[in-house]
Amino acid sequence: MKLAVAEIAQALGARAPGSGATLEGVATGYSVDSRTVEPGDLFFALRGPVHDGHDHVPGAFDRGAVAAVVERDMPGACLRVDDSLAALQRCAGWARERWGREVIGVTGSAGKTTTKDAIARMLEVRFRVGKTTGNFNNHVGVPLSLLRLPDDATHAVIELGMNHAGEIRDLAAIARPRVGVVTNVGTAHIENFESIEGVAAAKRELVEALPDDGVAVLNADDPQVRNFRFAGRRITYGIDHDADVRAHVEGSRFEVDGVKFESAALGRHAVSNLLAGIAVARAYDVPLADLQEPVRTFVPGTMRGTVLEKNGISVIDDCYNANPDAVRAMLCALRDFPASRHIAVLGEMLELGRWAEPLHRDIGNYVAKLGIPVLVGIRGVARHMVDAAIEGGLSKDAAFFFDDPNEAGAFLKTIARAGDAILFKGSRGTQVEKALQRFWN
Repeated sequence: MKLAVAEIAQALGARAPGSGATLEGVATGYSVDSRTVEPGDLFFALRGPVHDGHDHVPGAFDRGAVAAVVERDMPGACLRVDDSLAALQRCAGWARERWGREVIGVTGSAGKTTTKDAIARMLEVRFRVGKTTGNFNNHVGVPLSLLRLPDDATHAVIELGMNHAGEIRDLAAIARPRVGVVTNVGTAHIENFESIEGVAAAKRELVEALPDDGVAVLNADDPQVRNFRFAGRRITYGIDHDADVRAHVEGSRFEVDGVKFESAALGRHAVSNLLAGIAVARAYDVPLADLQEPVRTFVPGTMRGTVLEKNGISVIDDCYNANPDAVRAMLCALRDFPASRHIAVLGEMLELGRWAEPLHRDIGNYVAKLGIPVLVGIRGVARHMVDAAIEGGLSKDAAFFFDDPNEAGAFLKTIARAGDAILFKGSRGTQVEKALQRFWN
């Protein structure tokens, strides 16, 4: 959004700059990282545990920032406030209200980013759509996503993440969505909750934040989500349970209300993500037939289920992140992938707290149950996953553990053969992509 700096200052109640500086410019972009500032950006100097954005205000101006939001007196076109982070959030809320158009909020324990992208792709057949860049879904990313919306956008799809109770409520107060999508409730970030019910309550905050004329779009296949109550309009979607938007799936093809779709996305969970997009499109009266092409051409982002081929080996790159529910979904996708042998390369799943060992063991048991013949675990608690897979019946000669992802990749070079399908997946901090890169190169 393009916003006059003087109007932003007024909205924030910011103190005027000194030293004869003026606030005559127009902000055409917004940044919290001086290294990414472009001419015309408004720079917010945020304090972090390691870095202080105030140290980089001169650098932001050198790169062309039109003004900076700061917490202390500084030379140049600086808007002084008491709290730069609160100012960023307040600025985004003010800009969103001024913009005044449709916001779709998306949350869930898994699949948020891909679902957000799928929703945007569906709506683009009728509307000018803005969306969260990547997974900018926290207390900094959501405000930036709102401020960076195109001025001519009629709809915005905003991803809302959380790892504590109350976060989605706070983010929804800034974004003010009229449509809320909940993909699922799982064990991601469960280390900060007493139970899965606590995670469900945190996700339900999005539905509770919707206005009376809002629309709750809910995954009927999730036992927690399908029981969420909302006084306004509910649109459910699913594959295995009765739903307003229900798909009958056969491989990469599925059918909804007699309309046939074909998708390049991998796995039943990918169809579920697309169904969320179709359900949101229904909320805006987009005909099903208009969605066949966007479904056919939709491709998830980098490291989110991308299939690569080399020397007769299929590599499924799903390295971006992992939690138990997402790992199970991708293991099913691997099992169903046409190949002479399947290999699962799974990194440690983080942010599971006291549930880490049992949840990793559950995944190991699941690998054995699915009959996946080779398992490679990477780092930390993933050792328990490998042990459980062996206890579940996987041959100890086909279950391996490495603390170093590079060593795992080098080992895979020695056992992989034409006809294999290899899944790489793990939490961001586990760096499973290093194993993939070592294997690939």
